[in-house]
This record gives sequence, structure tokens and C-alpha cells, in this order.
Amino acid sequence: RLSCIRNNIWLASCGVLSSGLAVLSSFGLMLFCGVPFVVTVANAPFLILGVGVDDMFIMIASWEQSSRKKEKSSVKSLLAETYAEAALSVTITTLTDVLAFFIGTWTAFPSVRSFCLYTGTALVFCYVYTMTFFGAVLVLNHKREQGNRHWLTCMRVGVGEDQAENSCLYNACCIGSCSRQPSQPEGEHPMSIFFKKYYGPFVTNKWIKPLMLLLYGAYLGGSIYGCTQIREGIDLRNLANDDSYVIPYYDDDEKYFSTYGPRVMVIITESVDYWNETVRLGIESCVQNLE
Repeated sequence: RLSCIRNNIWLASCGVLSSGLAVLSSFGLMLFCGVPFVVTVANAPFLILGVGVDDMFIMIASWEQSSRKKEKSSVKSLLAETYAEAALSVTITTLTDVLAFFIGTWTAFPSVRSFCLYTGTALVFCYVYTMTFFGAVLVLNHKREQGNRHWLTCMRVGVGEDQAENSCLYNACCIGSCSRQPSQPEGEHPMSIFFKKYYGPFVTNKWIKPLMLLLYGAYLGGSIYGCTQIREGIDLRNLANDDSYVIPYYDDDEKYFSTYGPRVMVIITESVDYWNETVRLGIESCVQNLE
């Protein structure tokens, strides 16, 4: 927003901070409990950031809708209305995500188990901080707007000043708007208008419903077919860059040596006297017998 009063930069920053607090809390708890930290866990903060920012947008959208419905309501009723609208969807999405990651802890791979433990715990903390910390930030931001205070300095701006004699930069930073008009509460967001007036009636049309069912059936059939084609394993060529020397190496290895089967290795698990000729002859005899 261009208005220095309605600008919500700090609100968005606190939403990202909420995700960061969740990552710190979960990582600290897991490390305190002795859960090993593996390299794959370093990707977890990006997942938590995505979920946390999504929850933040849901909370802000619900708050905006509640404030438009009840412009003169108290902060308590606005926050209650916001939680009534947003908390349900945030709770359901968090539960499904946490369940998915905690199911992943049943795997036999220790690295995957650690990743799922760290990420699932971080999602729990992300939910707690969204419902507590970010809700408090919403109230503080609302009080700042009601007090007609600047988004950065929190100083009261002079909306009643004569803006004609001042520069546009001064009006934007110290009065609230460059348009020589007092900052007013904004109307409904254009995206909300699009979904309510156009997209909603379109998908509920009686001719569109059968088409949606057909599209979903095709999607479901393709998904089931794709699941039947999944094979266990990994192609190491996909882990390298396209111009890496590893690519032609694996191509030649598959072309010329794939018919020989897997490599067989002989491992001696105890200390032996390799300088002793008798020991060396015994090792060579063992290899010949295996061949």
C-alpha cells in the first residue's frame, strides 16, 4: 500500500519472523533431545517458511474481512471473528502436514527420519506461534492504524495538515498519502471480487459441473496409472549437471558394463600382516576361489 498508515510491511515481516521462531524452537528442542542433525534437515526452514507465510496470509485476509464487516467493533470481537474464520483452515492444514511428516519417521532411513522429526516439530511450533504471536501482532498493527501512526516510526501523522504547500515526499512520509487525501480504509481486494463475482458462479454453473467431474476423473485415472509406473531406485545421472563429466561416465558404464552385473568386493575386517608372503598368497587364493 502506498499509504504510510495502511502499509503492512512490519506485519508481513513479523509473519516471516514467526516462521523463523518456529524453526529455532524446533531445532533447539530436537538437538536438546539428541536427535541427529543431517544435511537434509537444512532444507526444512524453507518448507516452514512456505507454510508460515501461507498461514500469515490467511490470518491477514480474515482480519481484513472481519474489520470491513464490523468497522466499529472492539478488538476482542474482531480477533474472535478472525480466529473463527482462519483458525479452522490453519488447524486442518497443519494437522495434515504434521501427520504426513510424523508418518515419515517410520522409515528405515535415519536421514529421512531425522528430517521428518525436525520438520514435523517445526510445523507444530509454527502453528503455535501463528495462533499466539502473530495474533498479537495483528492487534498491535490494528491499534497503530486506528491511532493514525506511521508504519515505520509509529509517530502520529498529521492528516489534517494543509498538503498543498508540502512536497509529495513529505506528504507520503509524514501525512499519510501523496494524493492529498486522508488515508481511508480500503475496500474489498480485487482478487476477492474476482473469485466472488466471476470464478464462483462459473464453477457452479450446471454445464461446468459435469466438465469438472470429467477433468477430475481424468486426473485421478492418470494419477493411479502414474503410481503403477513408479520404480524404486535412483538414476545417479540426475544428480549431476547436464555438462558434468559424470553423465558420459555413467552412459558408458551402462553401455559397456551393464551385462556383467553388480561389482563384487572382498573386505577384510581384521588386521593382517600384508608384508607376510604367506598372508598375501592366502588372500589371492581366496579371491581366485570367489572368482
